[in-house]
Amino acid sequence: MSDPLLALAAAELAFPEEPSPAMRAARRLAESIVARHGAAVEAVLLYGSNRRSGEAAGLLDLYVLTTSDRAFNGPGALALLNAALPPNVLHWRLDGQEPLRAKVAVMTLHAFERRMRPDSVDTTLWARFCQPTTLVYARDAGVRRRVEAAVAQAVRTAVTWALRLGAPVEPAAALWRHLFASTYGAELRVERGNRPESIVATAPAWFDAALPAALSGPGARPAVDGQRAWRRRRVAGKALNVARLVKAAFTFDGGPDYLADKVARHSGVAVELTPWQRRHPILAAPLLLWRLRRRGAVR
Repeated sequence: MSDPLLALAAAELAFPEEPSPAMRAARRLAESIVARHGAAVEAVLLYGSNRRSGEAAGLLDLYVLTTSDRAFNGPGALALLNAALPPNVLHWRLDGQEPLRAKVAVMTLHAFERRMRPDSVDTTLWARFCQPTTLVYARDAGVRRRVEAAVAQAVRTAVTWALRLGAPVEPAAALWRHLFASTYGAELRVERGNRPESIVATAPAWFDAALPAALSGPGARPAVDGQRAWRRRRVAGKALNVARLVKAAFTFDGGPDYLADKVARHSGVAVELTPWQRRHPILAAPLLLWRLRRRGAVR
C-alpha cells in the first residue's frame, strides 16, 4: 500500500493470531449475527472499553455494517428509524457455557463511510473509529478494503479537526488528548474528566504512529480556523445524542438499565431507577438528566 495511513489502519483492524478474550468473544457474537441476518451483514467491528482492556466480561461494543436498512431490519419501523437516525442499537445475547452479551450498533456501510468525512456534522463516528478497532468479520475482500479506507479516513478527519481547533502537534499524545476533549464536549457524556488521557494512554503506539501517517496525506495541515464550525457541531452533537437516547428507549432491550449501568461505571455516580422510570423512560428522562447534570455525571 502506498498510503501509510491506510496500511496502518489495515494492520490495526486485522484479527490477530493471538486474539484477546474480548476479540474471541466478539467473533463468536459476529458469527451468531451473521447466522441470523446472512448476506445483509457486510462487516462487524469491535471497539470501545472491552477492546481496550481485552476482557470479555460485561457488555461488548460491536458495530454491524449492513448492505441496507431493510435487509437487516426488515421492512418496518426499525428500518425507517435506522435510515433517519443511524445507528439502531440492539442488545445481543449468546447463551451457552460462557454466555456473552453485546451492545450492537447497526448502520449501513455506506452511511458509515459518509460519517467519516470532515464535513460530517455528526462527530461521533469518526471520533470512535480513529481509535484502535478490530474487524472481527468482513463478508469479502472488497468490504474489508472499504472498512480499512473508512477507518483511515476517520483518523485523517480527527487530525484535521484537531489542527483546526488549535491542538499542538508535538507530542502526539497532546494532540489526541485535545481532540478527544473536544469531541466529548460535543456529546452528552458520562465519562470522568480524565477520559481523553486514559484512551490515549491505553494505545500510545497507535496514536504515535497515526499522527505522522495522517499528516503525510493531502490537506493534512488545514489553515482554516474551525472554532465557529465546531460550535455548530457541539450543538448538533448534543441534539443527536438526545434523539438517539429517545430512540434507544424504544429499540434497545433493557435500555434504561443499560444507561444507568453506564453512568455508574463511567462517572462513579450510582443511579437507582424506579419501576415507573423503567416503564416510561421518555417521560422520566428530562428530570433524570437534570439530576445527573447537577451531580456532575453528565456533561
